[in-house]
Amino acid sequence: MKHVLCVLTTLAVCVGCGSRHDGTVDAQTPAVAAAAGTVVIPADSPMLGQIKRAIVATQDLPTDEIVTPGKIEVNPNRISKVLLPVAGRIVAVLVKTGDGVRKDQPLLTIDSPDADAAMTASLSAEATVMQARTALAKATADSERLADLFAHNAVAQKEVLNADSALAQARAALAQAQASQEQGQRRLAVLGLTPGSFKQQVVVASPLAGKVLDLSVVPGEFRNDTTASVMTIADLSTVWVTSQVPETYIRFVQPGERVEISLVAYPGETFEGRVMRIADTVDPQTRTVKVQAVLKNPDGRFRPEMYGLIHHVESTAAMTVIPYTALVQDGERTVVFVERAPGQFVERDVTVGKRAGNVVRIIDGVSPGDSIVVDGAMLLAGLAKRT
Repeated sequence: MKHVLCVLTTLAVCVGCGSRHDGTVDAQTPAVAAAAGTVVIPADSPMLGQIKRAIVATQDLPTDEIVTPGKIEVNPNRISKVLLPVAGRIVAVLVKTGDGVRKDQPLLTIDSPDADAAMTASLSAEATVMQARTALAKATADSERLADLFAHNAVAQKEVLNADSALAQARAALAQAQASQEQGQRRLAVLGLTPGSFKQQVVVASPLAGKVLDLSVVPGEFRNDTTASVMTIADLSTVWVTSQVPETYIRFVQPGERVEISLVAYPGETFEGRVMRIADTVDPQTRTVKVQAVLKNPDGRFRPEMYGLIHHVESTAAMTVIPYTALVQDGERTVVFVERAPGQFVERDVTVGKRAGNVVRIIDGVSPGDSIVVDGAMLLAGLAKRT
């Protein structure tokens, strides 16, 4: 009896095994290599969600270009060296290197004897103006009185002339005093001081909005050199990219043209700039011409002294491109997986050209409109090899 049961069990297992060779895909099977280079994934398989597809498209890419090394520099039109307006002791430094600052934001404060001297000069000029006005009023009255007396033959003409001369001198003295007063008030305004109050600290404000690139002053030190820079502030919302173009190719570069920039710091990414300036002279040592392009930097990703390559594009053409992640290297072959039907992926050899950022040129193998795998191609390649 036990022997009969064993035979029946064996037959049942064999029948079950035979039912799996009818060419259909079981819903429990995640993937099947139906033929060489072809992978079929059932619609209800979780694996299908891991496969990302995209449509092959065309893109305008350079056919001829000049590639030169370059580096990022601060826009020379948006940088400021901060100088001290007066000599004195640094009371407080209100920013640090790397801080972002607004225009007219306080940077540091100074306790300076020059501030009190400017206040004294302003008050002295104001007093001189008051005296000059009093003298002018007296000279005007004297001139009018003597003119009336002369009209009645009460005084000599000489006295009238002397009075007129004194009036002219009083007017000149008032004009000079008012000029000195305006100069003193202007000096107070430059130093940010309120007229009439002594022992005020001088506040140095930022001349532009940007970032503090370097700082060479600390609280407590005394600075008497007003020609030495204490900090550098630059607006990095735009930066310049400088390259050295060989003189044999400079004829292809024009002001305002578009350039593509790739940086060592951000591999696989390309950025667009515009040529702003082409040097008027050739470097006699390297036989190159300096070319500077402006690059927008709203997020602050581009920092001065970063290195990269500058692509000066001479002409462009529409080319078939696919994402670089779609390629699978199989020995000497380069393949992609094309979705021939929903869930059915076919391995196809392609001939690739030059890479351009995140995409690569396709010379042969796929055409615009084909649906290819751009994420998960390595997974499909592993399944295809199981056949």
